[in-house]
Amino acid sequence: MTDIEYMKQALIEAQKAYDEDEIPIGAIVVCKGRIIARAHNLTEMLNDVTAHAEMQAITAAATTIGGKYLNECTLYVTVEPCPMCAGAIAWSQLGRLVYGATDEKRGYRRYSPDVLHPKTEVIQGVCAEDAAELMKRFFNNKR
Repeated sequence: MTDIEYMKQALIEAQKAYDEDEIPIGAIVVCKGRIIARAHNLTEMLNDVTAHAEMQAITAAATTIGGKYLNECTLYVTVEPCPMCAGAIAWSQLGRLVYGATDEKRGYRRYSPDVLHPKTEVIQGVCAEDAAELMKRFFNNKR
């Protein structure tokens, strides 16, 4: 599968979050061509500010592979990770990060652009329009 096809799987997770009245961010982790984790924001359901899609996906992936390092894995997330999630991505030594829409207000690049592990490859803008549209729709419905 391509980065676009995997990102579409992350967008499915984001839609689940939207349907559950969570901020619509979805994530998947792929390792050796296989999806090993799927997640979406659960901050409202769990009443936990750390229950971001990326954090959920990293935890699930580490459990699946039986180790804390994800250097052979790719995380696909629909929106640029926040600094907290970027820190977790760094500690997991993630091999690749692929994200869709940028987050100008809370994205890691604004606050801590060098936080990721130096070997982590970053690809941005994959299906960005779809991810941004879902976020806009969510927040417009809240206003």
